[in-house]
Amino acid sequence: MLDVGKWPVFALLPPEELRLIRQACVFGSAANEAIYITVNDEVFALGTNCSGCLGLGDTQSTIEPRRIDILCGKKIVSLSYGTGPHVVIATADGEVYAWGHNGYSQLGNGTTNHGLTPALVSTNLISKRVKEVACGSHHTIALTTEGEVYAWGYNNSGQVGSGSTANQPTPRRVSSCLQNKVVVNIACGQLCSMAVLDNGETYGWGYNCNGQLGLGNNGNQQTPCRIAALQGINIVQVSCGYAHTLALTDEGFIYSWGANSYGQLGTGNKSNQAVPTLINMDKERLVEVAACHTSHTSAAKTQSGQVLMWGQCRGQAVAYPHLTHFTNTDDVFACFATPAVTWHLLSVDGDDYLTVAQSLKREFDSPEISDLKFLVDGKCIHVHKALLKIRCEHFRALLNETDEETIEIHQFSYLVYRAFLEYLYTDTINLPPEDAIGLLDLATYYRESRLKRLCQETIKRGITEENAITLLSAAVKYEARDLEEFCFKFCVNHLTAVTQTQAFADMDHDLLKNFISKASRYGAFKN
Repeated sequence: MLDVGKWPVFALLPPEELRLIRQACVFGSAANEAIYITVNDEVFALGTNCSGCLGLGDTQSTIEPRRIDILCGKKIVSLSYGTGPHVVIATADGEVYAWGHNGYSQLGNGTTNHGLTPALVSTNLISKRVKEVACGSHHTIALTTEGEVYAWGYNNSGQVGSGSTANQPTPRRVSSCLQNKVVVNIACGQLCSMAVLDNGETYGWGYNCNGQLGLGNNGNQQTPCRIAALQGINIVQVSCGYAHTLALTDEGFIYSWGANSYGQLGTGNKSNQAVPTLINMDKERLVEVAACHTSHTSAAKTQSGQVLMWGQCRGQAVAYPHLTHFTNTDDVFACFATPAVTWHLLSVDGDDYLTVAQSLKREFDSPEISDLKFLVDGKCIHVHKALLKIRCEHFRALLNETDEETIEIHQFSYLVYRAFLEYLYTDTINLPPEDAIGLLDLATYYRESRLKRLCQETIKRGITEENAITLLSAAVKYEARDLEEFCFKFCVNHLTAVTQTQAFADMDHDLLKNFISKASRYGAFKN
C-alpha cells in the first residue's frame, strides 16, 4: 500500500480504496488535484479540475474519484505537471500523453486549445520510446531511451532550447551541445530546463536571472550550456525548485545554485548563487535530492534513510539542512512545501512489498510461525511471544514466568481479547462501541493507557440515544472521566429520547440518583 495519508486531497477515500493505490501524484495551485493508479492498473482523478487537468473530458470538479478510462492499463512510468496546470505522462511502451492547460502549446499538439482528455503526443515522437517527462510552468521536456531530449511549449526565456524565444507548438529535439550525447536525467524549474549526461556532465538552458543555470552569470540561455564549474564532478541526479537547482554527485555530495531568498540552497545564508556551491553537511552519503518547480523547498535522503529539509518550510526560511523524523523525501513536501504537492510520481516498491507494520498485521492470528496461543471461550488466537513482550508490560512479566504454549483466559470474551491482541499488532481497534466497553475494561485491568484512550474515542464516535446510558454506566465503572463527561452531556442534550429507552429504565439506582442530581445542576430540568 502506498501511504498517501499526509495529503489531504485523499482524506475522503475509504480504506479499501486507499489499499489499492500503487502510484499517485498531487498537484494544483493549492494541492487540490490528484491522479492515482491502482494495483489493477486503473487510473483515477479527483479535485478541482482546473483547465480540465484531471483528463476526465470536462472541467467539472469532483470530490470523489473518477476513472480516466483512456489511461487504464497503460502502465504509467513517469508523470509531471505544470502550473496551468497541464499534465504529461510516459507509459511503459514509451508513449507520451498530455492534457490540461495548453495556452502555450505545452501539450505538444500544435494548438493552444486546452485538452480535456489525455491525447497521444506523436509529432517527432512516433518512433521514439520516452522513459521520463518533466514539466516547467508551461513547457515540457521528454527523455527517450536513446538519451535524446525533446521539448515543447512556452519559450519566452529559451527553456525549450531551440535557439529562439518563440513558443514551440510540437516536440522538437534539443540538439546544439547535446547532439550525439546521451542524457540520463532531466528536470525543469519554472522557466528553465536541466539535463545530466551519462558521463556526469550537467547542462542547463532557459531563464537564468537568479543564476539557476549555474553558469556564473544571470543571462538567459536559448540553447543548452554545460556547467563548467562542475568540471570533473560526476552528477547522477538533478532536481529543480521554482528558481533553484540541486545536484547529487556519484560520491553522495550535493551542490546547489540559483535563488536563495528562503535558504533553499542550504548554504546557511540567503544569498543567490550563480555557480554550484557544495552544501556542507556533517552527514553520511546522500542518495537522493528533491525539489519541485512549484516551491522553494529542498530535501535530501541519506544512505541510511535519514531525511533532511531546508528552504521554505511552511512559511519559515530554513537556511541549513534540518534533520527530520521522516522516512522519505515525499513527506517533506506533503507537510512543509507550499503548495503541498508531490515532487515526483509517488510509487510503492512493487506489489509484493510490505512495510514492517503491514508484515506484523498479516502475521496476527496466523498459526504458521506463532509460538503461543490463547484459548478464549473455546477458540484459539495465535500470537508471538517476542512481540507481546515488546508491546505490553503485562505480557513481559507474564511470559517471563511461564513457558506454556497455551494460555487460557476466562475473565474476558473471545471478541474482546482478540481485539486486544490485534491492537498489539496493528495499533488500531475495530469494534462497535458496545463491544469497546469490554475492551475498555481490559485496558483498565492491564493498565494500557493508550488503548483506553482509543476505546473511549471509539465509544464517543458510536454513541446514540439508545446506547448512551449503557456507555455512561461503563464510563463510570471504568473511571474514564473524559468519556463519562462526554456521555453525560450527550444524555442531557437528548434527555427526552434517552429517558424513554430501556437502558434508562434499567439504570442502577445510585447511578440514576447521581445522574438526576448532576443533570439538575446542569439545568436540564428548567422550563
